[in-house]
Amino acid sequence: MTDFARAARQTTDALRDLFEPTPLQRNDHLSLRYGADIWLKREDLTPVRSYKLRGAFNAMRKVRATHPTQQHFVCASAGNHAQGVAYACRHFGVRGTIFMPVTTPQQKIDKTRTFGGSAIEIVLTGDYFDQTLAASQAYCRNHQAHFLSPFDDADVIEGQASVGVELLDQLGAAPDLVILPVGGGGLSSGVTRYLREVAPTVDYRFVEPLGGASLTAALHAGAPVTLPRVNSFVDGAAVARLGEQTFACLSWADPAQVLLAPEDRICITMLEMLNIEGIVLEPAGALSVDVLPVLADQIRGKTVVCVTSGGNFDFERLPEVKERAQRYSGLKKYFILRMPQRPGALREFLMMLGPDDDIARFEYLKKSARNFGSVLIGIETRKASNFAEFTGRMDAAGFAYRDITGDEALAEFLI
Repeated sequence: MTDFARAARQTTDALRDLFEPTPLQRNDHLSLRYGADIWLKREDLTPVRSYKLRGAFNAMRKVRATHPTQQHFVCASAGNHAQGVAYACRHFGVRGTIFMPVTTPQQKIDKTRTFGGSAIEIVLTGDYFDQTLAASQAYCRNHQAHFLSPFDDADVIEGQASVGVELLDQLGAAPDLVILPVGGGGLSSGVTRYLREVAPTVDYRFVEPLGGASLTAALHAGAPVTLPRVNSFVDGAAVARLGEQTFACLSWADPAQVLLAPEDRICITMLEMLNIEGIVLEPAGALSVDVLPVLADQIRGKTVVCVTSGGNFDFERLPEVKERAQRYSGLKKYFILRMPQRPGALREFLMMLGPDDDIARFEYLKKSARNFGSVLIGIETRKASNFAEFTGRMDAAGFAYRDITGDEALAEFLI
């Protein structure tokens, strides 16, 4: 056993002071659907509902072992890393200062405070994470505190490797395939480094949100690069730049092993897991399950482990998730319609709706035109194919319209 594999197992043993191994559960629903033996490694069931506690605990443990006088730790995070650090601070009885953006939802602030209790102080600063990060690092330099990186740290990577240790012990044999979500790369680095050493036959797929493909960019460039723009919807994995140390651990990967998950499609997966399985996953936590349809032909008859990395989902976001899912699946569309300003025009339009169609939004955008008025209309239906029939009826009646469902700029301002 290599030094890393041995250290990963020692870390796993040490974690038992905090919580038992997260469940590895065979999912009958997914296994039946894909003709495979599909297991979920439920990292959404740690005490802080994400794997981040593992890396934070291990890094803090290692620092205290070599510098026992270090009593002050600092991090910058708007989510799972903050909660993991807070929990670890309370466990070790040390002081933590956690920097969070001013825009952080109150629910996440409250949960972080609950996990850390009197051991932590929360500092809200910066509208964007980069500003928050800079403030936290400046604070560290001025207060001789230790900065805990969310992913680009050898001890954090070693801590996340405990996920691989547990799943191999629980399964009792090497799976054919492990599917891992990727943000900054800490989880995927730790798990693959451990499994490649002790179970070299395992194959891997990595999943990134389409709007935050930092591993894909790094593999093509041969080094970490900063993405010019990141879609923040998958907040647990929307990272603009892969870590230097995590890239060193993942540089062996073939770009073909990295799959991109559209943000709106992830919403379909989240709703399915909630409604069918009763499993609450945050967007990043659903990444590994989301790509199963893409891999259907490759996984049939195989043993597959999907790491569900987190379940810190604010249910106030549920309407947005449902909206995105409906739009991606073609069950909801938005149109700008030129409505003739004459008696009976609205009734004529309403008669074009089918028995499965329902108006979800109806708003006049311009009320001063004499002959025509622009209307924003949102329509839900039960089958995506119904929209072809609906637009066909509008074409036949001579109604002018524009489908803006996929127009990102217009949707942002009007929807």
